Amino acid sequence: MSPIVLTSKVGSDGVLQLTLPLGPAEANQEVNITVQPLRPTLSQEEWRKRVLSTAGSIPDPTFVRHDQGEYEERTELP
Repeated sequence: MSPIVLTSKVGSDGVLQLTLPLGPAEANQEVNITVQPLRPTLSQEEWRKRVLSTAGSIPDPTFVRHDQGEYEERTELP
């Protein structure tokens, strides 16, 4: 039996119903079913808004950004 990928939608009652006729040759075989939610693809603008909405979102008042140190002095390239 070859792997089959099926996309379906959960009903408003929260129940996912699948009907997948495979044929007599596949009768009485065990199968694995994996349920994985699909995430909608965000447009570039939606993604940008989502990223920007995370700014300042750390709710822990004890959070502190530690000293980042000094930049290393390097020899200039010719």
